[in-house]
Amino acid sequence: MALNLVVVESPAKAKTLNKYLGKDFAILASYGHVRDLVPKEGAVDPTNDFAMRYQIIEKNARHVDAICAALKGAATLYLATDPDREGEAISWHLYELLQQRGALKGKEVHRVAFYEITKTAVQGAVANPRELSMALVHAQQARRALDFLVGFNLSPLLWKKVRRGLSAGRVQSPALRMIVERELEIEAFNAEEYWSIEADVAAKQKAFVARLVEYNNEKLKQFSITNAAQANEIEQTLTAYAQGKLVVDKINKTQRKRNPTAPFTTSTLQQEAVRKLGFTAQRAMRVAQQLYEGIDIGDGAVGLITYMRTDSVNLADEAIKDIREFIAERYGKENLPDEERKYKTKSKNAQEAHEAIRPTMVRVLPNDIKNQLSADQFKLYNLIWKRTIACQMIHATIDQVAVEFACGPGNRLRANGSTIAIPGFIQVYQEGVDDSSLEDDDEKLLPPLKVGDVVDLAKIRSEQHFTEPPPRYSEASLVKSLEEYGIGRPSTYAAIISTLQHREYAILENKRFKPTDVGRIVTKFLTSYFNQYVDYGFTAKLEDSLDSVAAGESEWLPVLKDFWGPFIGLVHNIEETVQRKDVTQEELNEDCPECGSKLSIWLGKRGRFIGCTGYPDCKYTRNLNNDGESAAEAEIVAGRKCPTCESDLVVKAGKYGKFIGCSGYPKCKFIESLDKPVDTGVECPECKKGHLMKRKTRYGTFFYACNVYPDCKYAVKYPPIAESCPKCNWPILTLSTTKRRGTEKACPQKTCDFTEPYETAEQE
Repeated sequence: MALNLVVVESPAKAKTLNKYLGKDFAILASYGHVRDLVPKEGAVDPTNDFAMRYQIIEKNARHVDAICAALKGAATLYLATDPDREGEAISWHLYELLQQRGALKGKEVHRVAFYEITKTAVQGAVANPRELSMALVHAQQARRALDFLVGFNLSPLLWKKVRRGLSAGRVQSPALRMIVERELEIEAFNAEEYWSIEADVAAKQKAFVARLVEYNNEKLKQFSITNAAQANEIEQTLTAYAQGKLVVDKINKTQRKRNPTAPFTTSTLQQEAVRKLGFTAQRAMRVAQQLYEGIDIGDGAVGLITYMRTDSVNLADEAIKDIREFIAERYGKENLPDEERKYKTKSKNAQEAHEAIRPTMVRVLPNDIKNQLSADQFKLYNLIWKRTIACQMIHATIDQVAVEFACGPGNRLRANGSTIAIPGFIQVYQEGVDDSSLEDDDEKLLPPLKVGDVVDLAKIRSEQHFTEPPPRYSEASLVKSLEEYGIGRPSTYAAIISTLQHREYAILENKRFKPTDVGRIVTKFLTSYFNQYVDYGFTAKLEDSLDSVAAGESEWLPVLKDFWGPFIGLVHNIEETVQRKDVTQEELNEDCPECGSKLSIWLGKRGRFIGCTGYPDCKYTRNLNNDGESAAEAEIVAGRKCPTCESDLVVKAGKYGKFIGCSGYPKCKFIESLDKPVDTGVECPECKKGHLMKRKTRYGTFFYACNVYPDCKYAVKYPPIAESCPKCNWPILTLSTTKRRGTEKACPQKTCDFTEPYETAEQE
């Protein structure tokens, strides 16, 4: 029996640690949280100093039993859960449970934190343990209590005032507000017309574009040319002046420097994984967890990156030294700055003792271990490795040139271009952008020209443009905004986004968030009656208070008391004074064509619609955004005909939502789903030709089927993942979720019973 017992959160981490700690150490996993609040009223008691009632999480009870049994023969317990608030809370809960069972009598108990899982870091942490940090535990308890109290009191109110089954969260509600307010901005936006005048020119066998920047001695602004007549007149005038040629009148050459970006924090890693790899934030964190916990790359499992939940951009001095030596060897000393680069964390509550996310061993090149990693692991490790190397390289030097052409008196056209003089860090890595408004022309290469040169003019043309509304949030831009406003913490962003989608408050449309009708109503209710609690500043201030508790600078109970009193008073007031129709109905300045009563916008099972306020005496309804005349007309699907009878196809609304049907109904009963199948990217394990597509049934549920149907009829009920079954080697696994067992990886083959607990972002 081992003398020392080490408890970590996941079995993957346990497997990696076994090779570093030797035979005197036994390593077991808690499989995440072991205890949580009882899921009923009274779990947090505000009248008794916010006393919290806990119960063991059923699916992890057997793991607690295993830890108790292993402790009988051990002299020392090392609590080695993740080095953050959640990890500290898991260790504390486990300590409390073991103490209640009398399993810690005569045992030494230590807390150790692994910021990277390498031999040196693990052995160093075990040799220098500490005590449990009650400041971190109290910060997590306060956060959990607040989330419980908000959810347990706001959600029932939403059931009464809006619709059953809804929920509101302390952090998810401000995030939803962001999405809804952006949608309202887009809807209220009025596009404005403007024109640009461009010239297609060529010199020395290279074509490029010049744009009119000055006309009649006046510098052009965005709205200098606002209609086609004005644009055509200028186009004809310039064409007459040019006569097929333009003369170089002026050349401006400048040089600018572009510095590398800081190494990854949790937030910036999620953003880049979304932009560059097409991951979701949740997927990025799941893969990062795997890289941190350890991968077998030939000589046993080893952690490939440092801890992935961090808001610090610091790098350890030893790591910087290794990186600089590697850059000098691989890219040459000319790509190494004279002094090491230091970055400052923007977040005022960042834990500077932590490190940024970096490779644990900079000389483990991504391509060298590609065969030992899954596709996702390789992509993310490659991203982290490149960003880390680039952050310690020299800046990029970019030569920019602006060539101006005269075209008649007082008229100037300009062509912009740039070349990379010294690539510096760009040869390794460039940061992605969300919604670039930069002109591509600035990045084009121009031919060498000098003042007085004559270039050939192919054509002067006018181009019509319209101003565009702000774009909807992508996952990357939403994460960035959440961080900028201080809403939540980076480790919670993936769970926030997942919750908004799971609750169907927002959907992803072309990888952009669009609020649903229910999401709009919930936001309207919260901003109308609980505006303070979904205010961005208030939410950020509360996060600051929790960070202050975690730092040991303030107590946790006053934070809860300051929040609870005003909040519960408002809940009781709203419950008594606000009626359901105040929330779900929006009266219109329009009379019902059938009875003369006022019309209003209602929230129904299938979304918002227009109905009569005289209901149930008058049952007049029509679709939202249709006028009375067109209400009875179905929307025709452009460019398509019914494959059965050649009639028009139309969009219809039925019991299960909108669908496409034949206008010849009831003679022709052709229908098809309006929801397009979504490619999961997972190869069909049966035919190995197609991909598994997410499809919707008529009952609103989903299944996953091969896209070469009917040639291949393979389908599974649960979301597939591209991991082979370790027991029967079937090429895929599925993620099944049940109330009793939670989310598990499972083999879809009926003859195989493989299952394995799966940590979701919410559990993390």
